[in-house]
Amino acid sequence: MIISRTPFRVTLGGGGTDLPSFYEKHGGFIFAMGLDKYMYVFLNRPFVDRKVRLHYTKSETVDRVDGLKHELAREALKLHGIECAIEISSLADLPASTGLGSSSCYLVGLLTALHNYRHTYLSLQELAEEACHIELNILRKGIGKQDQYMAAFGGLTVLEIAKDGKVGVRQLGLGAGAIAELVANSHLYFLGKTRDAQEVLSDQDKAMKKEDATDRKQVEESLCNIKELGYRILEAIENENFDDYGLMMDEHWQNKKRLSNKISLTEVDELYDYVKKEFGVLGGKIVGAGGGGFLMLYCPKEHKKLANYMATRGYQRLHYNLEFEGSKVVANLHTSQNIGIDHSYVLAD
Repeated sequence: MIISRTPFRVTLGGGGTDLPSFYEKHGGFIFAMGLDKYMYVFLNRPFVDRKVRLHYTKSETVDRVDGLKHELAREALKLHGIECAIEISSLADLPASTGLGSSSCYLVGLLTALHNYRHTYLSLQELAEEACHIELNILRKGIGKQDQYMAAFGGLTVLEIAKDGKVGVRQLGLGAGAIAELVANSHLYFLGKTRDAQEVLSDQDKAMKKEDATDRKQVEESLCNIKELGYRILEAIENENFDDYGLMMDEHWQNKKRLSNKISLTEVDELYDYVKKEFGVLGGKIVGAGGGGFLMLYCPKEHKKLANYMATRGYQRLHYNLEFEGSKVVANLHTSQNIGIDHSYVLAD
């Protein structure tokens, strides 16, 4: 059995500019951070059983990979020439469809396990591009490139996306004290609602693809503003001007809401205005495409009061830290190559 571990992510700047419909015209920019919350993928090749068994929120058992309904698993296995005799399970620290890149985490984690099984080692950049190829080229999903790259790299990572789709990667180094301050001030609260990222992103994508779309100008202008803001956010965080970053989050959120009426929720807008006034929140946004998932609020002082108030509204704070490594194999029980994993726990499931 091979077990891979892949970090979830939160975008700090430039979100939405990684879609081909935008970066093919303007180039894209993403600044994001990996979280110490993970997707785990378990891969096993049984000695006798020739079935394909897949366990996620559902379970599938088929004779051959082509019969799988789970698109990501099916296409990853096909790409690696595996047709049968495999069992794959997945577990995650956080729910799917919450804006933290879970689908790409699953895919990158599965590809990491497959490469380890086949002894075909490749760079993190190649791993991310393989995942992008499956999601964008094979499955034609209306998503961008940031989730695959962040799943592969983790850390505080900057992505410069050229018009031809090539991605330059740079990882940012901050001191331990600065990271602790940034994380402490950047609260995450689960809204209790999930959403389909592709559905939310479709309005933006359609507007950018149609020259005569009525909202094309508004969407394009907002994304250009978000890209420019992303560079400013990066500069503020590099210089440890975290309150400036918090204020820019507010500016980002106002631009992001102009991309689609599916991004925000009435209760979130009302909540956001209230916590800014009562608890000194400088800025915030719904993480990911929007429409549900996690709300990030930048609060430099009234941490406990804000968290207590949010709890009374039914929104629990997610405590997290940064994860500086990307997708990796944490155990290979066939070869006894293990990193920080308790065998008794894994085998008891």
